[in-house]
Amino acid sequence: MAGMASSPLVVRLEQRLLQLGRVVVAFSGGADSSLLAWVANDVLGPGNAVVATAVSASLSAASLADCRSLAAEWGLNYDEMETHEERQPGYVANGPDRCWHCKHELMRHLLPLAGGPLRATVVLGVNMDDLGEHRPGQKAARDAGAVFPLVDAGLTKADVRQVSRTLGLRTWDKPAAACLASRLPYGTPVTVGTLGMVARAEAGLEALGFRALRVRHYGELARVELALAELSRAVAQREEVVRAVKAAGYRYVTLDLEGLRSGNLNDALTALAGEARR
Repeated sequence: MAGMASSPLVVRLEQRLLQLGRVVVAFSGGADSSLLAWVANDVLGPGNAVVATAVSASLSAASLADCRSLAAEWGLNYDEMETHEERQPGYVANGPDRCWHCKHELMRHLLPLAGGPLRATVVLGVNMDDLGEHRPGQKAARDAGAVFPLVDAGLTKADVRQVSRTLGLRTWDKPAAACLASRLPYGTPVTVGTLGMVARAEAGLEALGFRALRVRHYGELARVELALAELSRAVAQREEVVRAVKAAGYRYVTLDLEGLRSGNLNDALTALAGEARR
């Protein structure tokens, strides 16, 4: 890691990975898991660092394609596995614990890979900022034995982006991209068909040049969240935006004037907790 040896954060991340020795990195292609995969491959070598992507309806085609592209660019020891969280009743019900069921399914597939001849530890790209959010999936992963090296090294999201940029990783400014199921309000059943609608709508908007975005699913209505700086362009391209979203199967298209807010569907949980305390 030329030029980065002076960074205490990177040194701690390298040391943590060296302590683990052999790892299986859960790889989504986002900024966090990409940095973790790159450093693990660099420090431990491809023989001791397997990078695995879970392929399911909750992962967009564009995200999967980018995972494959990054693996080829960086010479990663890359693997893919099919997961079927949509077969889990708790996941389909889409309650506040949906992410627990998703990560439980992920770990069910990663652990055999890690526990084979490799005898490795499963590591996830969780950063310090993630710890304060509603993330039941983190508990499922930890309970199954996963480790969070970015947290152990003290890296925040800003640190992840800065280190990635210094290393020249093209993922340094990649917009956060939670799984497609996060676009559905709690209580809305998660189905392959619904996830497909969301994926098609977001792909249509990305084709128009929008980068950071979410299409929130409310039955026939789509609530589009974009970066605040892109709202005016969306209005100027109103007909194209509407056409792209309706082509995915939606009947109504709305533009959220508050802009993109990652995890904002968790606001409903906060409201319910407040009501319960009254």
